[in-house]
Formats: sequence, structure tokens, C-alpha cells
Amino acid sequence: MPKKTKILHLIKSLGRGGAEKLIPETALVHDQSRFEFHCLYFYHQPQNIIDELEVAGIKVHLIPSSNLGLFFQVNRVRSFIQEHQFDLIHAHLPWAGILARFVGKKVNIPIVYTEHNTWDRYNKVSYWGNRLTFKKQDVAIAVSNEVALSMQLNSIWDPYKRGGRLKVKVVQNGVNTEVFHNLNSEENANPKESDHSKPSIKYTLKKQLGIPQDSFVIGKVAVFRSQKRLWLWVEIALRILKSNPEVHFLLVGDGEWRSFIEKKIRESGYEANFHLVGVQKEVIPFLNIMDIYLSSSEFEGLPIAMLEAMACEVPVVATRAGGIGEVIQHGKQGFLTGIDEWKALEKYCLQLLHDPKLRAAMAQAARSQVVDNFSMKMMVNSLEAIYTEVLSEH
Repeated sequence: MPKKTKILHLIKSLGRGGAEKLIPETALVHDQSRFEFHCLYFYHQPQNIIDELEVAGIKVHLIPSSNLGLFFQVNRVRSFIQEHQFDLIHAHLPWAGILARFVGKKVNIPIVYTEHNTWDRYNKVSYWGNRLTFKKQDVAIAVSNEVALSMQLNSIWDPYKRGGRLKVKVVQNGVNTEVFHNLNSEENANPKESDHSKPSIKYTLKKQLGIPQDSFVIGKVAVFRSQKRLWLWVEIALRILKSNPEVHFLLVGDGEWRSFIEKKIRESGYEANFHLVGVQKEVIPFLNIMDIYLSSSEFEGLPIAMLEAMACEVPVVATRAGGIGEVIQHGKQGFLTGIDEWKALEKYCLQLLHDPKLRAAMAQAARSQVVDNFSMKMMVNSLEAIYTEVLSEH
């Protein structure tokens, strides 16, 4: 039996952000008869995805450290890599990327790095650490064309220069469309197993949340970070509620801005119309009760949660942040506004609210876009091709 290629995913922490969740989701689709996956992380959080990594067949390791403490872990990580005889390091996000490049000076194995955001959005330490060490890897993967352009504009050395070690490749994020789909369509296709024997998933979840069955639901899945601008998301919701008080709003996730968002909702007088359900390991049922996926972000890489919603046949109304504009064609899978023109999001939500035929057409177009161009299988095929290429060249 051929020896498996041992891949080490290197990442600072294992929270429930898009970058972290991609590690187990890609592993489930990878050819694990060829690849063995491990994940090394440094900052432990109560809300993490360790169980999901292990279910996906990934061996998880922890070396406790703070952000700045990572610079003192180079020798320990090097020893760990040599002990386990890894064939390739795949680092994610700047802190792990910087560490991987320092470790790379001491171990002779390829380094692949995935960049999930444009560089101008990082703090000064992350930005300069990333920029000064960036050339010391074999392949930099950008999750969108905008992220790739950011690499080119900010690198001290041209990452596209011929003859250099570094290559930049765009591998857009993907979704497992066999897992993420419209559960309501599945139930309608199998009425003996649903309608006549038990309530539908949509009916049950709406009842649990206290949402009337015929109510329109606008939602989002997100880490409550400043980049998501959820205070604007709530502001748009309140504008919609003034003329449509029967609409309900659903936020799945948690984070540092939660208390502020909750306070804004309480003071609005519309608290009964908002449902903040916290972090959910299983988001598919929540996506399936959404009629619109609304995003007010200031910046993004290529948001996984949005792709997952689209795979579940949810049209998108969003600011044109990061890679969102590379996925959504305005007027086809949803509607887009400029980042500073977020007030127009209200108009587009209302248009979809009052035009069910348009909403249904966009829902189908949203899923087709993900199936055809953003599937997890396509993403994994690209990653495996990169792994094979850099290993053959090293």
C-alpha cells in the first residue's frame, strides 16, 4: 500500500469562522487514501470545531500560545514537524503563515498558505509580518480574485515574478452541495416520510423560535466581528419593520459585538421580531427557514456562510464586499450594493419580499451558481493539484 502524504494544517485557533471550518469540510471530500491530515493550533477557545475535525478524520494537536508567543514556538513546531515526518505545511491566516515561514527555514518541506482576506484589513503587526515574510513559501492561495490582487499590490516582491519560489493561485471557496441543500424540497419529494408522519423541519424550527409559520425570514450566519457591521444589519431590519412588522430576523453566531447588537434590538421596540440563536454546530435547518440572506459587511474574503445559504436556495442581498461580487450577479442570484450604499439593501429586501416569483427564480439561480462554480469538489481538486505540484518540485 502506497505511503500517504502527511499534510499539517497550521492555524492560530479553531473558532467557528469560515477559514477554520474549511479545514474539516475539505478533509471530508479529500482522497484520504492518498492524504493524511493533521491540524496544529495554538489558542484554545470554548467554542471550537475540534470534534468536527476529528469526525473528518483529522488528528488535532495543541501547543498553547498567545499571538506574540507564536514567535517563540518556532523550535517547538519544528521538532513537532520532524517528529511526525510531515510532507507539507498548509497554513491559514497571517499569524500561522508567519510562523510557518520561520519554521520553513529549519525544515525542508513545502509551505502552502491560504489568504482569506485582503491585506489592508489586517492590523499593522499582522500586515507587516505577513508582508515581510511573504516570499518564503511555495504557493499562496487566494480565496478570491480581489484577495489575489491585494497580494500583488502589497507584496514587497512581485509574487508573480518568474523564476521565484512563490506562486500565487486563486482557489475560490467551495461548499459541499450534497450536504447543503433545501431540506424543504427534499421533504416535498418524499411526502410519506415527512408530511404524513412528522412536522417538517421548517415548521418545527419556526415553532421552536416563536416565528409564525407564514412569516418572512431574513437572516445571516456570522461571527459578530466589526467587519460584518451587524449594527447596520439591525438598522436595515428596523427600517423594513416600520412598513412590514410581520417580518422576522435571524442571526446565527456569536462574538464580541453581541451585547451591543442585543442592546440596540432591545431599545428598538421590535425585540420579538429578532432571533439571536448563538453558535450552532448544525446551521442547515436555520438556513432553510431563511427567505433572504442579508449581508452588510465592510469587507470579506469569500464568505462560506453565504455560499452555504445559496446552496440551500436562499437568494442574497449584500454589499459588494470582497469576493461577494465574484459570486453574485446583480439581479440574478440576488442584489448587490456598494459598501457605502448599504441603505439600498432595504429596497432590495422589500423587492424580494413582495415578489415571490422573482424570489423563487433567484433561489434556484443561487443554488445553480454554487453547484456549477463553487462546489467543494472543485475546490478540493484544485488543492490536491497544488499539493501534488509543490511536492514534486521540492
